[in-house]
Amino acid sequence: MVLLENDAFLTELTKLFDKSRFSGSVSLTIKRFNGHNKPVPRKGKPPLPNPTEYHCLVRASLRSRKISTVIHSKDVNKFQQAYWNLLKTNISGLKKLKKTKSAKPKVH
Repeated sequence: MVLLENDAFLTELTKLFDKSRFSGSVSLTIKRFNGHNKPVPRKGKPPLPNPTEYHCLVRASLRSRKISTVIHSKDVNKFQQAYWNLLKTNISGLKKLKKTKSAKPKVH
């Protein structure tokens, strides 16, 4: 998995969306990230320090291509705005659902 800067991640994500137009789908994951790259220590070992600030980890994958970025709390609003604009322009392959007529209840 490639860890990119926020702007580079958005440009690579645009490329993934372009590749997915013909076949495949892009999978996106967003989760809280505490900044630790190590697993939790075993019993008897000193614990990892608690983070003072949490970050946001964003991952995207298309087939075997995987990219990710870490967003700091001060950059979340700017990243979300750019991310939302990117999604609005690239989500065009969604199928419209057909509305089904519900059966009218019988009145006695």
